[in-house]
Amino acid sequence: MAAPKRGRSASAQSKPGRSLALILIAIVAMTGGMFASGNKTPRLGIDLAGGTSITLKAKADQGSAINKANMDTAVDIMNRRVNGLGVSEAEVQTQGTDHIIVNIPKGTNSKQAQQQVGTTAKLYFRPVLASEPTGSAASPSPSASPSGSGSPSPSSSASAKEKASSSSSGSPTPTATATSQGRAVTDALKADATPSSSGSPSATSSPSPSASSSGGTAEATELQAQYAALDCSKPDQRAKAGTNAKPGEPTVACGENKNIWYKYLLGPAAVDGTEVKKAQAVIDTQGAAGWQVQMTFTSSGSKKFADITAELAKKTTPQNEFGIVLDGEVVSSPFVQTAISGGQAEISGSFTQQEAQSLANMLSYGALPLSFKEETVTTVTAALGGEQLHAGLLAGAIGLALVVIYLVAYYRGLSIVAMASLLVSAMLTYVIMSLLGPAIGFALNLPAVCGAIVAIGITADSFIVYFERIRDEIREGRSLRPAVERAWPRARRTILVSDFVSFLAAAVLFIVTVGKVQGFAFTLGLTTVLDVVVVFFFTKPLMTLLARRKFFADGHKWSGLDPKSLGAKPPLRRTRRPAGPAAGSVDPKEA
Repeated sequence: MAAPKRGRSASAQSKPGRSLALILIAIVAMTGGMFASGNKTPRLGIDLAGGTSITLKAKADQGSAINKANMDTAVDIMNRRVNGLGVSEAEVQTQGTDHIIVNIPKGTNSKQAQQQVGTTAKLYFRPVLASEPTGSAASPSPSASPSGSGSPSPSSSASAKEKASSSSSGSPTPTATATSQGRAVTDALKADATPSSSGSPSATSSPSPSASSSGGTAEATELQAQYAALDCSKPDQRAKAGTNAKPGEPTVACGENKNIWYKYLLGPAAVDGTEVKKAQAVIDTQGAAGWQVQMTFTSSGSKKFADITAELAKKTTPQNEFGIVLDGEVVSSPFVQTAISGGQAEISGSFTQQEAQSLANMLSYGALPLSFKEETVTTVTAALGGEQLHAGLLAGAIGLALVVIYLVAYYRGLSIVAMASLLVSAMLTYVIMSLLGPAIGFALNLPAVCGAIVAIGITADSFIVYFERIRDEIREGRSLRPAVERAWPRARRTILVSDFVSFLAAAVLFIVTVGKVQGFAFTLGLTTVLDVVVVFFFTKPLMTLLARRKFFADGHKWSGLDPKSLGAKPPLRRTRRPAGPAAGSVDPKEA
């Protein structure tokens, strides 16, 4: 039984180069990715690099009072919007009773974050009554054919999910209405206003001024006038379109499609955004290449969505379309052929990953309980000056130098393995932090730096445990090569238990804390995982290779493995025990 075991051990010892090659290839590949992406340094937090400060003032115009509970809820939602996993080091805090300060680190897309923090993310599904391009893209004499639907995905209505292409990339919907469509719009407005209303807004650039002469209400007439006068190519008119529109009333809105702005006449909201249970950005694997936003409705929302799609499927273009209206802007207007059930919908098209994640982010984290007005946007300097930062780096370098001196004095030749392991761990940490900046918004601030420094001690502890196990085996009288292999199983168990405890502490700290402490916990957990990788794929294989070198194998006094200085016992010798009865009761010849 012993021979096969020794054979497996020899086989494992003979190929340590594979592990070393694997980790070196990984370092080279990630370094290449770092340079290819242009992110050569980790993104710094606001305390090290400065950033942007946004001051928001709360407004009680949504029926909610400005109180501590609503302000705290708003801070929590904004923090999740701009802080993602909690490692981007953005700061969101209240100031006074009605102000919120948002500090965004340098290197973050401050414009995008600025748009996210103050938006209420009000989402409604409204039936489209009419739509047409505006500005220079508007046709002077629109066609009366109702068949020119530019809805993005005709086949989507036959599936269990509604695929609504993004308005920024989907096919345009310049719907010029014929007389029959004008009557449909009139009927819709009559139903939305009063039973006797009979306005007839034509979906052209000049609806009939006499539309309300046959009994139309003042509200319908005013809405017709707004739609006729609306020019969505002008930013000031887009900002006012549908202002203060109530969900239960028809309204006008604007939407962009391939750099062309369209105006829409929309009916009352059929489904509210609060009935979207979940939203996430995923890659579109069935349609055109790109990203899409998948939404899952609540039980009540599923029923409403099925009812509205069943009703729209009976109508003609554009009355068979529904507008997905986000914060007063139409982001998509797909049409429906059959009723869609199942409680799921997709906003698809040629979204970029950033656009899809931004939309899903706002929808997932819900609407703010208050609306906010942006008061000031200023650039803030780093909380720490250049001198303090340099002093901190100098202190860290001095501490590392002292550790190296101690390793050389105590472990001598083994300090080569220790310093090489620390170097590989530092390289992996640096490259991964640089890549995580654009990937998840990770920012390196002072607490995160502290987490990395603490992890240096964890890494040093791991190979020190291994070195001491090897020394114990040498003290027992074994030579270096078997000592290296026999020491590894016991050292491995100790290292894994120690790192598991450190990682568990970091995970708990990351979950139960917020703000900068999360950065410390994230860095500590990341470097703890890297410690396991370095010890298994670098320290152990490198030690196996060095054990074959005469300098270490013969126990040179500068190798750190000198048997005499370690107080080793005489070499172990194998002895055979006599089998069977006692030796005295057996014939000497048989013995």
